[in-house]
Amino acid sequence: MMETLAHRSLDYVVAFALALVLTLVLTPLVREMNRRLGMVDKPDPRRINKVPIPRGGGLALFIGIVVAYALVVLVSGRPAAIGTESDPAAVFKCVALATAVVAIGYADDKWSLPPKLKLLGQLVVAFLAWWWAGLGFSRLWPQLPAWLDCAMTVFWITGAINAFNLIDGLDGLASGIALIATLGMAGTLFIVDTPQSALLHFAIAGGLLGFLRYNYNPASVFLGDSGSMFIGFMLSVLPLVTQTPKSVLVSVGVPLLAMGVPIFDTALAIMRRSIRHVIARRGAEDAVSDNVMTADSDHLHHRILRSVGLSQRKTAWILYAITAGAVAVGLVAMALKSRTAGLWLGAVTVASVIIFKNMARIELYDAGRLLSAVARDSSPSARRKSARLAIPIYVAFDLALLVATYFLAVKLQGVQMRPSAVRIGLLLRVVATFTALAVARVYMTVWSRAMVSNFVRLGIASFVGAMSSGAVAYFVVPVATPRSVVGVSVIYAFLTFVALSAVRLFRPFVRDFFYAMDCARLKGRKDVSRVLVYGGGLRYRSFRRELVRSTAANERMIVGIIDDDILLRGHYIGGLRVEGTLQESPEIINRLNVDTVVIACVVTDEWMKVVRKTLAPTGVKVTRFGFVEEPVQ
Repeated sequence: MMETLAHRSLDYVVAFALALVLTLVLTPLVREMNRRLGMVDKPDPRRINKVPIPRGGGLALFIGIVVAYALVVLVSGRPAAIGTESDPAAVFKCVALATAVVAIGYADDKWSLPPKLKLLGQLVVAFLAWWWAGLGFSRLWPQLPAWLDCAMTVFWITGAINAFNLIDGLDGLASGIALIATLGMAGTLFIVDTPQSALLHFAIAGGLLGFLRYNYNPASVFLGDSGSMFIGFMLSVLPLVTQTPKSVLVSVGVPLLAMGVPIFDTALAIMRRSIRHVIARRGAEDAVSDNVMTADSDHLHHRILRSVGLSQRKTAWILYAITAGAVAVGLVAMALKSRTAGLWLGAVTVASVIIFKNMARIELYDAGRLLSAVARDSSPSARRKSARLAIPIYVAFDLALLVATYFLAVKLQGVQMRPSAVRIGLLLRVVATFTALAVARVYMTVWSRAMVSNFVRLGIASFVGAMSSGAVAYFVVPVATPRSVVGVSVIYAFLTFVALSAVRLFRPFVRDFFYAMDCARLKGRKDVSRVLVYGGGLRYRSFRRELVRSTAANERMIVGIIDDDILLRGHYIGGLRVEGTLQESPEIINRLNVDTVVIACVVTDEWMKVVRKTLAPTGVKVTRFGFVEEPVQ
């Protein structure tokens, strides 16, 4: 046994060292060849490099890794295997697909292919990986339908390819992150006692380390699309061929953590470009781009460089450390024999929150600006579109909620779910309740301005629908009993009302959420007018609603509230804290650095004199917001 372990260890060392040496030798040759072919990244406003640097170095990385792995397999007599089973055909298919990926990337490095054509090539390769090479998530989740397995596999592979393609904007960043990710994935295989599957991991790690010799800052060659796409493809394929059915962490968890930085950067880029695309289509004068696939300079590494002023090396090491920390969390979870994926999921959540909070200012700014533009758009066509979309969306949500709440009600009541109850009972509940909602004119209500009476009507409709359908079910469903019918009906009526009300309250929640996002992007700017509101009643809420519509125009932000009701001190109204009373306003204005005080309450002429006298020493601007009924002359 010791000899077998030593023999395997030697194979890993040889694969790593051979790939390292081959890449060290091949990279300068490929670099010079690409230079003569004109494959050079010249400095421009979007690029960080200050001198022309050859691209397409990924070709050397690909050759070095494949040749090293093939030589070790041939010389050592090991079976040709990437996963746990010996299958030379599977190895050949994976290498063939990797070759296709490198070819597409190299063609883009040479001729700058259209983004849609390149994406089409990636999708074809990903589909072939599922259909031809037999890769997918079926071993991890055997119950997956074929179409869903295909969709997940294609999304997984193309997502990883593009994630590393987008993150490759800094010297040594993509190759360094890939090196850490590869070693982390190899570590998972040792923890679950399948080290025989890690040979290719060590070959990839050796090749990446060898390429880093030339790609680390100051870089003399870039990966190019041929290299970044190859890395993304291999790191997405390795978990698929080595997946362990009993461990989600091996198959999905650690790979997600290992590729967390590129994946998060890609998601942020899609969000950013989508928002800008919508803004551009709305005709904004300062729109950045009108194409979601257009490259920009707002990736994570760009932002760290700009906001902190670090060098390329320090920026790369920050992202290396984030990746290594995420991988370490996953490996610790596996070493502790964790039965759940909660630890790595928590790590992803925490990391995402931290990164989003510190680096998503561009997205927050654009999202807030878009929301303000939409809120100010009062054109008849915009209102008609909103009205046409609102009813179908409500109906679709309502039907889905009626179905879900029925199953939940039956589960909570403890009634045995039999086929007859599903076929007949479900249909009766949904049809009867939906009919009651329609009769109660629920779909004729403007829910963004609903009152308590509207929700009372919604509750009555939910109750009538649930009870009437329950009465019919008692006579139609063979297994129905009085106790089960009454219990399920009561629970179903309650859950239906709660779910439908939540959907209708979702719109103002989203509005407030995006307003908070808009305030978040305003906090970092010095040219914003900071507003202190006097009064926390209905006029304050109206003023705040108007501010949502005009934030992008006059750049104002509410920073606090003052109110003469001392019982409100320290409480929050609309997410903002009541700081104190009018008499305390000079100190509050100084502490919050207020520029304007807006009076949003009823103030008599005599009390206005007190307000002026109190606020005069502060030197801030004072305005009044109000709505009054006046006779028409």
